Amino acid sequence: MTLFARPVDVVDREPVRVMQATCADELGEIQRLWPWFEELVGLRGRRMYAVADEAAATYTTCTPVRPDDDPAALGLGVGALPGGRFRRGRLSGGPPEVYAHIGPGFDELAAAGDVDPSRPLVEFYRRRDQVELWLPVRSGTPRP
Repeated sequence: MTLFARPVDVVDREPVRVMQATCADELGEIQRLWPWFEELVGLRGRRMYAVADEAAATYTTCTPVRPDDDPAALGLGVGALPGGRFRRGRLSGGPPEVYAHIGPGFDELAAAGDVDPSRPLVEFYRRRDQVELWLPVRSGTPRP
């Protein structure tokens, strides 16, 4: 039995310039960061991501920088959503229930092996009811 709504696949992504805010990788901090970040940047027409750096114990919310954005005026940093090869799984369901499947979903993706521990985990909030999990894998990992 799988947590994912569609078959898991492997994708290659280019780095993307983003504006971002970071907190400790702790549930209470994350739950405070998201509403603040969403209110600050607005949701309309935005792609929303999160990057979990397990080695640094940080969680970063981010969205691609648009030409009319001024991250400094918003008090946000600028960084890069990491690129490379990822094993991707798609979770479906309404919030907040879907969020409870993020950790177990990454565990399921990692069980297939070839994890690249030098890169962070990525969450892509595709829609209100769909979250893509991107687990970094080594560049030689074959596509299914």
